[in-house]
Amino acid sequence: MDTQTSLNKPIGAERTSPSAVMKRLWPYVRPLVWVVVLAIFTMGVSAATDAGIPALLKPLLDHGFGANASRRAVLFVPVAVIGLALVRGAAQYASQYLLSYVSNRILLQLRLDMFNRMIHASASFFQRETASTVINAIVFEVNQILNVLIGVMVTLVRDSLTVIFLLGYLFYLNWRLTLIVAVILPGIGWLVSKINRRLRRLGREQQLLTNELSYIVEETVGGYKVVKVHNGEAYEIDRFSEMSKRLRGYAMRMIVAGGLAQPLTQFLASIALAIVITIAVVQSAHDQTTVGGFVAFVTSMLLVISPLKHLIDVNQPLQRGMTACELIFGLIDEPVEPEGGGRKLEHARGDIEFRDVSFTYGAVDRPTLDRVSFTVRPGEMIALAGPSGSGKTTLVNLLPRFFSPTGGQILVDGVSIDEYGVHDLRSQMAMVSQDVVLFNDSIAANVAYGHTPDRARVEAALRAANLSDAVAAMPEGIDTLIGGNGMRLSGGQRQRLAIARAIYKDAPILILDEATSALDSESERHVQAALETLMKGRTTLVIAHRLSTIERADRILVMESGRIVEQGSHEELLQTDGLYAHLHKIQYQQQAA
Repeated sequence: MDTQTSLNKPIGAERTSPSAVMKRLWPYVRPLVWVVVLAIFTMGVSAATDAGIPALLKPLLDHGFGANASRRAVLFVPVAVIGLALVRGAAQYASQYLLSYVSNRILLQLRLDMFNRMIHASASFFQRETASTVINAIVFEVNQILNVLIGVMVTLVRDSLTVIFLLGYLFYLNWRLTLIVAVILPGIGWLVSKINRRLRRLGREQQLLTNELSYIVEETVGGYKVVKVHNGEAYEIDRFSEMSKRLRGYAMRMIVAGGLAQPLTQFLASIALAIVITIAVVQSAHDQTTVGGFVAFVTSMLLVISPLKHLIDVNQPLQRGMTACELIFGLIDEPVEPEGGGRKLEHARGDIEFRDVSFTYGAVDRPTLDRVSFTVRPGEMIALAGPSGSGKTTLVNLLPRFFSPTGGQILVDGVSIDEYGVHDLRSQMAMVSQDVVLFNDSIAANVAYGHTPDRARVEAALRAANLSDAVAAMPEGIDTLIGGNGMRLSGGQRQRLAIARAIYKDAPILILDEATSALDSESERHVQAALETLMKGRTTLVIAHRLSTIERADRILVMESGRIVEQGSHEELLQTDGLYAHLHKIQYQQQAA
């Protein structure tokens, strides 16, 4: 866990330089390379028309006025202006359409790759990253790449070609004056490089603050009941305001840094223009240039300033896009969870063995599990009891390989679980957690999650979970949409729907983590009966804080500080008068009170 890079941490400038980004984007661009080439060609046509305007001014001024005016120049120039406008408009439209097509295709593929990598990431990834950070990366930050592709790349290519064509025409008109312009360009480039470093650093820090601001909103929305009951509105507003002000400060610092480039560039350009005008006047006095040549040169030079300004202005969004790449490529580079040995497991018998299993979270000194050993025979119901923090949930999370043990071995049907393909292994297990997770879909789709619903099986699972009457009373029955995380259902209905999902899967190994915690006494009685029927012939691991729900377990393992300190049946453990008996006595007194 410690070796993996968090999305919130900077990946490094070498990973987000323009050349590195283009190298990473190349596999996405390669299938569309001919569309890109065509788009660049149309941008080149558009850029060439910019040089055409001053080129038309020279013959018009030299031969279109006065007594010796050329009729050909007078007729040709207006027609040529209209033709240039038509060509320019068509080229601009074509280039914008083609690049938008390319960028949206790349955006789609980036999003698919990011979501695919996220969904195949290990459980440690979901513990390390907040939901808001992942959402920002997949939904919002990837749009920064879209902005780079549509806006920045268009500006870089089109305006760079415009500058090249105009400089070429300037050199053709008067190479001596052009050299003055060329001397200014390296100075502008040096200035931009200095501003770049500051913008990239500020952009990275601004992104980290944006993620923190999103997390505050996520926490407030998720915990709105706590906020309202404890009158925490003022506290949350203060927290949000403070972070927003910090974010505003970084935004203003970026504007200050980015805004310096334009006026400084204009100042350097004005110096060049003043020098050009002075030298051109001297040349005119010696008949080394004409009025048309001078106007064409100055016009071309002024036209160069606009695309140069665009190239300078593109720096800030470009740096913002480079910062976004840290999140995007950080997620795409996230290691996927190991697939396992690839050994097939068609239908498990349900024989489970934990052999000296230890587990430690990250840099925590004390192990969460410390050399735990026990066996479960096929069809046996094993209950895990003990105080909070004793390692019960961690233990059952190792079985479907959400995490890998730091020591020891876990076997299913006599084979180490590392040898099975992870999907084959998990297909043999159904799990109901105390933290119910439902999806914004129909009841049928939630019960048969991951598969096309078999309506008869769905209805049978709902009956077994004591939920069929409640579903029948809903407007659309099993096709009723339940909202985000089942918000349209009561707490007990949500819990029973999760149990129905486990019943539907009909797996040989069941993991129940406080599966009846949200049920009232009447519903619990019905669901317990359904679970007892379901557990016949199946291996079941049950975690329960309410000891009354596990009294009929074949064996109870009592855990404390990551170790099994007692085991036996309910009656045997009560007679031992150890930790289990102490916990049972406390709960009995609480229920009696």
